[in-house]
Amino acid sequence: MRAMTDPNGRPEGQRILVTGGTGLIGSTLCNTLIDRGDTVVGLSRDPERAARTLPRVEWHGWEGERERPPREAFDGVDAVINLAGEPINQRWNDEVRDHIARSRIKATKNLVAKIAALDERPKTLISGSAIGYYGDRGDELLYEDAEPGDDFLAGIVVRWEEAAMSAEEHGLRVATIRSGHVLDPRGGLLKELLLPFKMGVGGPIAGGKQYMSWIHRHDEVGILLWALENDAASGPVNATAPNPVTNKEFSKTLGKELGRPSILPLPGFAIDIVKGGGVGHAAREGQRVFPRKATRNGYEFKQPELAGALANLLS
Repeated sequence: MRAMTDPNGRPEGQRILVTGGTGLIGSTLCNTLIDRGDTVVGLSRDPERAARTLPRVEWHGWEGERERPPREAFDGVDAVINLAGEPINQRWNDEVRDHIARSRIKATKNLVAKIAALDERPKTLISGSAIGYYGDRGDELLYEDAEPGDDFLAGIVVRWEEAAMSAEEHGLRVATIRSGHVLDPRGGLLKELLLPFKMGVGGPIAGGKQYMSWIHRHDEVGILLWALENDAASGPVNATAPNPVTNKEFSKTLGKELGRPSILPLPGFAIDIVKGGGVGHAAREGQRVFPRKATRNGYEFKQPELAGALANLLS
């Protein structure tokens, strides 16, 4: 039997299956779901280790690139949130590139194939995606209906979304959440930038003209929950704050928040040498993304401005 609704029409006490639940965003999402009264089922390559990290989640084993998930993990599940994927921010080589692709595309195909084979299916699939879909687009303002880019990451994201959207053929509402740079001092691009900025050697990267479409971690989770609960969330959904900034503006704001200078320019190739291709690619590539679908359909950002978001995260 599916979940009842509360007086506001929100499904009450849902059973939600989450992949990628031990990641930076996934762990916060799982705890938020449980705290509000939902039951969370997790899929992990190492369920025993995952249980030590998030003991309130019901864990099942799954090798996403190799197999379909176990049927019993879907018992009574109302919705699926798919956040599995190899981290982008690492040194790239051919093996890593292949794993980045397979951990998203093949794993999502396996997930949807299992859903299609179920006698009773979840109603909703919320699947991770990324603004890398758009490629490097300069100062062009990008909404969800913009065409995809043509670089390595754009190609992966296009196929990743196609794999998720195929669940519509089996009666599910599907939303693909195109996340920007999720700001969190515990990981991602912000963590990589904090040390040089704290040392007073931070500054614009590769000229600083490229746009950075960012989002506070609380709004990232907020949009995932909003997409879970709202039928208006279908197809691609941009998960970025409504005020993207250039890398130069970002550097200036971060330096001000830390009380450090932020004028030392850093060539893009230097990031590649020190941190690897993934970080360098993310720092150099520019997308000026606007979250039109979320803002038009009622999502209210907790941190719409960069200065406030950094102050909240770094206070």
